[in-house]
Amino acid sequence: MQQSQTAHLPALATDSSVVVQAVLAMALGLFIVGVVGFSHISAVHNAAHDVRHANAFPCH
Repeated sequence: MQQSQTAHLPALATDSSVVVQAVLAMALGLFIVGVVGFSHISAVHNAAHDVRHANAFPCH
């Protein structure tokens, strides 16, 4: 006879952690787009511009 022990997390804790991760990922993405995309530093802006073209993403 084998006994198994499993830990069950409450569904609310799992759902809220997924929501927190999604919100933080969106905030990071908006920060990167806002800072890099509209940067007045030409080296930073040109690097982002080259990456957009390398990924075949139209930007202009």
